Amino acid sequence: MKRDDILRFEGAPPQLYPTSPSGIDVPTCVDASAVDAERIGQPGEYPFTRGIFPDGYQGRLWTIRQYSGFGTAEESNERYKFLLEKGQTGLSVALDLPTQCGLDPTHPMARPEIGKVGVSLSNLSEAEILFKDLDLSKISTSFTINGTAAIIYAMYLAVADKQGVPRSKLTGTIQNDILKEYVARGTWIFPVRPSMRLIADSILYSNELSPRFNPISIAGAHVRDAGATAAEEMAYTLANGLAYVDELRSRGGDVEKFAKRLSFFFYVHMDFFDEIAKFRAGRRLWARLMKERYDVQDPKAQHFRFGVVCGGSSLVAPQPYNNVVRVAVETMAAVFGGAQSIFTCAFDEAFQIPTESSAELAVRTQQILAYESGIGRTVDPLGGSYFLEQHTDRMEEQIVGIMDEIDAYGGVVRAIEDGWLQMRLAERGLERKLDTDAGKSVVVGQNHFKKENEEIKVGEVFTLDPTVAQRALEKYQHVMDTRDNSAVKHALSRLSAAAAKDDDNVMPYLVECCHAYATVEEMTDCLKAQWGEFKEPVNL
Repeated sequence: MKRDDILRFEGAPPQLYPTSPSGIDVPTCVDASAVDAERIGQPGEYPFTRGIFPDGYQGRLWTIRQYSGFGTAEESNERYKFLLEKGQTGLSVALDLPTQCGLDPTHPMARPEIGKVGVSLSNLSEAEILFKDLDLSKISTSFTINGTAAIIYAMYLAVADKQGVPRSKLTGTIQNDILKEYVARGTWIFPVRPSMRLIADSILYSNELSPRFNPISIAGAHVRDAGATAAEEMAYTLANGLAYVDELRSRGGDVEKFAKRLSFFFYVHMDFFDEIAKFRAGRRLWARLMKERYDVQDPKAQHFRFGVVCGGSSLVAPQPYNNVVRVAVETMAAVFGGAQSIFTCAFDEAFQIPTESSAELAVRTQQILAYESGIGRTVDPLGGSYFLEQHTDRMEEQIVGIMDEIDAYGGVVRAIEDGWLQMRLAERGLERKLDTDAGKSVVVGQNHFKKENEEIKVGEVFTLDPTVAQRALEKYQHVMDTRDNSAVKHALSRLSAAAAKDDDNVMPYLVECCHAYATVEEMTDCLKAQWGEFKEPVNL
């Protein structure tokens, strides 16, 4: 072994602190006095601490997905078929930044980003290619999209119409959570209140037209990656969820009905018990909020259904094969926490688009845990653990405290419009970075147990086809040259008129626009003309 390859500590050996990353004190030992059997309950029964289904994964395994999409619709379609052949049981569509921001490939800001972090999807023609030879009546499809979520959902409905698939058979989820975009990601387009109206439109429309499809996935994942603790991630997510419920109620929505199709989405990071406790506490708290705040009596409308990504910012480039272990540990936490859908990141996602081999390994990680480890055979196998039950209670206390603070400020919408929530998250992100830089938060291979003069080496390197942008532009131009522009103009005018009325649902008009092959940017610009654009608070 060369001298430079010897593993070294960065400073003093790392210390195990008696406090979890969420700031919860971790006792050396916990006894039976920490357990309140009535508060824990039984699986499938209120308050659902131990899970929303009485038979857990014996009744139905979690959906195995891989977040995927890059380059052109043709290439992404090939990757989806590859992943399905390897045992993936649902699709998770990644869209490129121009599509997320409502820009067509011809926009000057779009050209450098076409197909880079997801598939370019500017119009119905591309969506038809993306789902070619895939039976949408049998595949659950998830879309990570927010600012243009209603447009992409309309496009998906149009594809189903073209394939002859009844909308009532469509299953899947569209993220459609704009509130966290203002705080953590930045792919917002319209101001907060018109965006809330657009989300309500899509949820109410979906409840009637595609009742098995989840029209929103209220996401804490991105605030977690931006620096939030596990408790803050759950608190901000539930606060956003309540804001959406209140918006839907103001529109005349029936909570007993629409709450059955609300879903949630989180990242799983590396503190095993923080993550499990986060999910158990969030599930119990959401059920109680639905029952006590909104008088929801139907157990299915009290259910806290969630999917997760195992990876995200917990993966690092140094010593990349360490990420295989991280993803496995995080997937175990997701299973013990009771997730309904799991995405496992590939180990190389810290520095490149996953290759076929790394994506396959990520799928295999889930399959090994599902079929070899035995951890899914019984419901909530760690339930009743003295420590876990105490940690769940303390996690819930933290979550409630953070939500109370948001309520005292005036609610999540006001907190975002004023920039208060964005500032809180930025401060927390800085704290996390400083802790990592100082070595207090241990990241093996990055700030402790480093290799000096290490070169990052992987067996396979992903390269994006340099002709992607040109091919996307050529296909786009073909659509512009061959579509019926009078039909496009008519559909856009009807969309504009609907957007101008507070009591009209814009979704039918978006579907009409998609069928006419109007583009994402044309529809976005139409709505911008009526609603304007979001401007960040000056204090940011």
